[in-house]
Amino acid sequence: MSPTEGRPSVEGTTPVDPRAAEDELSAALPAVAPQLRELRRRASLTLEAAARTAGLSPAHLSRLETGQRQPSLPMLLALARIYGTTVSELLGETVADRNAVVRAADMEPTRAGGWTYWPAGAAGRGMQALRVHVPYGAQGDIVRVHPGEEWLYVLKGRLRLRLGDTAHVLAPGDSAHFDSLTPHRLAADGRDGAELLFVHTLLQSPSAALCLGPLTGETP
Repeated sequence: MSPTEGRPSVEGTTPVDPRAAEDELSAALPAVAPQLRELRRRASLTLEAAARTAGLSPAHLSRLETGQRQPSLPMLLALARIYGTTVSELLGETVADRNAVVRAADMEPTRAGGWTYWPAGAAGRGMQALRVHVPYGAQGDIVRVHPGEEWLYVLKGRLRLRLGDTAHVLAPGDSAHFDSLTPHRLAADGRDGAELLFVHTLLQSPSAALCLGPLTGETP
């Protein structure tokens, strides 16, 4: 599943470079240096301890905190978890209070690339929850690569999931949790399509508004 703008997806089995996808999206991020040091100190972590937990060198983290380097998107996700905050706060964004409960009547469906999805969580958060209908034959040949993590749970039908070189068929009750930088491809395995619950980490940038593919402008 891919973001809407500049999405790093290709048709068929054309090779995809995850680093190129990461670099392209990272270039759109605002400066995060002003927040990184403050949030680390708020978490009562030394530079060395935070760097070790994030899998970085202290020198690298120091350069991030002084604005000499820009973090990659997966790095921002890792630092947000370590500091007990959100990517929005790392980016210095102020987000209005949102309701914790989303009512079924408020879940407006949207179509993207032939799929239909209903938001099952509040908009603008670092983690997005969706209920998704995957129609038969829609976008089944698109390989997607993008930063983040994905979790899905099949509600109805059967779903074909390809992760890297491995193919899986998921039945109702089956689930999958994977790194989105692993080339992946989703398709319904039957003509009635498939329905699933889907959760993904979504960075707060315009290029990551959706994970399902290009908007078609259609509304149900």
